[in-house]
Amino acid sequence: MASSEAMQVRVRLGAGLATLAHAPLLSLELEDGATVADLFERVGEAAPDVAPALRSVLPVVAGEHAERTRRLRAGDEVALLLPVSGG
Repeated sequence: MASSEAMQVRVRLGAGLATLAHAPLLSLELEDGATVADLFERVGEAAPDVAPALRSVLPVVAGEHAERTRRLRAGDEVALLLPVSGG
């Protein structure tokens, strides 16, 4: 299998997700050019208890909501936040 370029991305889990994982901050290795959707897949592998919640998570990159098709860059930090509802 040919090796491809890899990059490190940090993932900060919001309060609701952090309780499901072993740590509130993950450092993941992704293939160069990976998208937010690829990141979600890796988070589910790295933290299986978080995987079911990923369907409703809001990804934030550089302070902006990021679409799942957004390409990530080495060194990016992605915050995964659960939407908050009130009443």
